[in-house]
Amino acid sequence: MNESEFQKDITLIAAASDNHALGKDNQLIWYISNDLKRFKQLTSGHAIIMGRKTFESMPKALPNRKNIILTRNTSYQANGAFVAHTIKEALELAGDDSQPFIIGGGEIYTLFLTVADTIELTRVHDHFEADAFFPEIDLQDWTLVGEEKNEATPDQPYAYSYLTYKKQAK
Repeated sequence: MNESEFQKDITLIAAASDNHALGKDNQLIWYISNDLKRFKQLTSGHAIIMGRKTFESMPKALPNRKNIILTRNTSYQANGAFVAHTIKEALELAGDDSQPFIIGGGEIYTLFLTVADTIELTRVHDHFEADAFFPEIDLQDWTLVGEEKNEATPDQPYAYSYLTYKKQAK
């Protein structure tokens, strides 16, 4: 599958620590209310593509979004979600959505990194023990086009930054 096959702005959206940690034991490691609000604002009305473990970590399919689960399990079914078995199938299920979001987990981000156009990354400025990690961003392939820093507060003990990357034209 070539990158121009789908005329979409395929966007990875994630929160990862300085050591690329995403989660542990199928759970988020931190709670950043403003980041969750930003996630909802950016993804509402769009297709969201995720792995089975990510879907199963949520109480239910996320509302106001087309939930698509990518899994190798050909008999997998999920309430309120579509199931795909290949990247191509997942993107086809996104239909005419011009900006489907890839929401995790670690393996799914790695699979989509080669076809993605944009990365919306919340970088949590700390190191955490984890078992799921965001892939390394190769700055020869990606350009940082936006950055918004947020300091730690009494309610939110971690400083974090919203980083927007765009894939460089080849």
